[in-house]
Amino acid sequence: MATRLVQINMKAQDDSVLGRFWAEALGWGVDSEGPGVTNLEPVGFAYPDPAAVCVDLVARPEPKTVKNRVHLDLATHSTAHQAELVAGLKDLGATLADVGQGDVPWTVMADPEGNEFCVLEPRPIYQDTGPIAAVVVDCTDPRGMARFWGQAMDWTPHEVTDDHAVMRSSQGVGPYLEFVRTPDTKTVWNRVHLDVAPYPGDDLAAEEARLRALGATDPGIDQSAISWTVLADPEGNEFCLLTPR
Repeated sequence: MATRLVQINMKAQDDSVLGRFWAEALGWGVDSEGPGVTNLEPVGFAYPDPAAVCVDLVARPEPKTVKNRVHLDLATHSTAHQAELVAGLKDLGATLADVGQGDVPWTVMADPEGNEFCVLEPRPIYQDTGPIAAVVVDCTDPRGMARFWGQAMDWTPHEVTDDHAVMRSSQGVGPYLEFVRTPDTKTVWNRVHLDVAPYPGDDLAAEEARLRALGATDPGIDQSAISWTVLADPEGNEFCLLTPR
């Protein structure tokens, strides 16, 4: 048994407005499964497929208060493309952001609700990922996070060090999942988190038990009104275990 990363869940004060921003930023289509939820995926995409990690924006009234521990890195193909993308994102409402990055070749930005993301300089490793180069998770122990998520999902580790761990779909397509060591620790509920799903035919309850045995924990919230399961990884980052499809 194994799960796969199928989407990123992002809380938004206005999911439709923020959804339009990210749809334009990624060049993706917009859909909705109901009030307060905006779904983004590539045009013509057959969900779920490791060629892309989709984005779900879910309406929540609470404002963002701290730096997100999960963010997106966007890929570019040339320095000219990077500059063009940054300018276009500014026109859409993004702003430059300072998270203490110093003098780096990538550009740190924030979307209209303040969610940080990076526009990377061109790197060969990301030339076939699509618009999202990587989903990046801040953590205190990249090795431990890679160990947990490497067992939780069927994604393949590509590099694991004390400061940085990199994984990608076992099929070698789509964006990377990266864990970056940071000095700060988690203090609030994550406004951006991972959603994983088992494969069709797998038993959801058995998969939940397997994840708990690997180190996932209960985040301590009322889950009686939802059809999916909310868990937390070994560093307390919430994630959702969705129904197989």
